[in-house]
Amino acid sequence: MTEIKNELARDLKEAIGDAILETVVAFGELTLLVQRSSVLDVLKFLRDDPRALFSVLVDICGVDYPGRSERFDVVYHLLSPKRNERIRVKVRTDEVTPVDSCVELFPAANWFERETYDMYGVLFDNHPDLRRILTDYGFAGHPLRKDFPLTGYVEVRYDDELKRVVYEPVKLAQAFRRFDNLSPWEGGGVLPGDEKASMDDGADG
Repeated sequence: MTEIKNELARDLKEAIGDAILETVVAFGELTLLVQRSSVLDVLKFLRDDPRALFSVLVDICGVDYPGRSERFDVVYHLLSPKRNERIRVKVRTDEVTPVDSCVELFPAANWFERETYDMYGVLFDNHPDLRRILTDYGFAGHPLRKDFPLTGYVEVRYDDELKRVVYEPVKLAQAFRRFDNLSPWEGGGVLPGDEKASMDDGADG
């Protein structure tokens, strides 16, 4: 299986080598890291060329690496029913540089790109309708970024007096607490080897 993937990688390198920055075969799948400016050419080649025929776009997703200058990977997963093969294509970008939309090549990319924009804030150039798809229109931030707070920024509730949904800053009901096995919040019983239990036994003696 690995040899087949390596052969495919060599064929693609010969055909579109200038656009491919890196090829990796791992976990039974071939991954191509391609130049952002060439992503549409690469996807079109993978869809149409007889050596590839990756005609099905399975998914587009994002990955966040906050320590990099180009912090986002946009990852395309393609399937070739003819070859019974899968391939992964990755491009890198930052918070302000858009990636070319592939909706014209794969209509299924419409909602996938909207989700990637909504969750990560990745921009897609020439997308026909780039707006949020999972979060509300007034939502602040992008939930799958590594620097997004776990609590979010606002909470949503229905106000019975106002008879409408209201947005309020997040308020934590209590400060952080470090629970242990002797806390009534955690239920009864003492686990064997618990240091506090041993200290209590010594004090009683």
